[in-house]
Amino acid sequence: MNLFLILDRVRDGLHRKRWSPERALGARGEDLAMRFLQKNGYVIVARNYRPRNGKGEVDLIGWDGEALAFVEVKTRQSGDTGAPERAVHPEKQRHVVGAARSYTRSAKVNWDVVRFDVVTVIAEATPKIELYRDAFGSTGAAASRNSPYGPAPSGSYP
Repeated sequence: MNLFLILDRVRDGLHRKRWSPERALGARGEDLAMRFLQKNGYVIVARNYRPRNGKGEVDLIGWDGEALAFVEVKTRQSGDTGAPERAVHPEKQRHVVGAARSYTRSAKVNWDVVRFDVVTVIAEATPKIELYRDAFGSTGAAASRNSPYGPAPSGSYP
């Protein structure tokens, strides 16, 4: 078994003792998503970023080559409850875009290099992770190229 998966299960067990099951599941999903993105070349620069005005949050922020990706992570215990990416609705997208605007202003990053990705995690015994690059636009409108939830997955794990 992969050392990261063992450590993930230990950390998840500790989180479940201290946090609500939903919060622990979300933290596990973000941990898995972050490692997945790093394995795929992203350089993570922030996690759980909230602007000073308190409006919105970005789960992960990372450089993918020349693009600064703002990543929303959606985690489900199993695939039985529906596709996790469906939870990234237009209102959520607008909150992420607002937080991204705040981050780029404070970090002095040109808006032209910004991209919005979604990572979905099905946290089964062997997690299933999918990356949707450029899942929605900077206005919070879903990309319409391949599906109502953004382009087809560009990577999966394991």
